[in-house]
Amino acid sequence: MFNTTGWNRLRYDAYAPIYDAVAERAFRRARQAALKQVHWRPGLRVLLVGAGTGLDLPWLPRDIELHATDLSPAMVRRLGRRAEVLHRDVEAEVMDAEALTFPDGHFDVVVMHLILAVMPDPARGLAEAHRVMADDGQLCVMDKFQADARPAGLGRRALNLLTTAIATDITRQARPLLEDAGFVIEADRPVMMGSLFRALLARKGA
Repeated sequence: MFNTTGWNRLRYDAYAPIYDAVAERAFRRARQAALKQVHWRPGLRVLLVGAGTGLDLPWLPRDIELHATDLSPAMVRRLGRRAEVLHRDVEAEVMDAEALTFPDGHFDVVVMHLILAVMPDPARGLAEAHRVMADDGQLCVMDKFQADARPAGLGRRALNLLTTAIATDITRQARPLLEDAGFVIEADRPVMMGSLFRALLARKGA
């Protein structure tokens, strides 16, 4: 059986040296817009899932407890160097987003930026986010999504065969994914390329 997790680790290790040049400026405003939706307060315990090279770090409050994970060791090393430059205290670990090792209800905020579209099993990743998030916690998502009102058409599904092999799935729908995982969406706004990229804020359902 093909090891998707191992392939993704190798792929993102290879992307790490050029990731900032591609993603830093392109997604800066979208990251900021997504994080501004979070109800921040001092002392929150925050987890960045699929944190990459740490491009969210400059836009996060300084009075929080910050943890970060990524599947790629190369990405985590670059995140550590960015944290040092920014004088941020970050506990960064290599970890699979679909199998987090944190205890239940451990985090007040879980941030998932540009990861749901690249995970082999986003439902499993969201289940893990739901598990490690406190009952009154917040989920902050920013990613590319197919419109919720209709599934992807034949042309988009055909193109997805190519985009998935390179980097990302373009057929995933935000609301079905989050709601099926037990989240209630409190905010949902387009942040880039029309409505292709969206920022959502969610909490656990009752």
